Amino acid sequence: MEDIKELSPEEVETIKENDNIQLIDVREDEEVAQGIIENALHIPLGDITDVYTDLDKEKEYIMICRSGRRSYNAAAFLQEQGFKVMNMSGGMLNWQGEIIIK
Repeated sequence: MEDIKELSPEEVETIKENDNIQLIDVREDEEVAQGIIENALHIPLGDITDVYTDLDKEKEYIMICRSGRRSYNAAAFLQEQGFKVMNMSGGMLNWQGEIIIK
């Protein structure tokens, strides 16, 4: 299996407005309630295996969680299904950009 590309939060900040890139936050509801990156899609890690078929394989996905471990696992799963994925290293703990409260 190909290594999953890791992006720093700063790199994610500069490319998050790209129309062909979708951010996916895999944290739990209570974590997301504390703030999420604008335009990120919230799919809890436990739901990824149920909904991944709804995702567009033409897009690239940047996976996000609290520290980078769960998102890496989600990225590995999606990559195995043929998706183009990257992982935000350090997760939301290292995110310095704006967040929105839902």
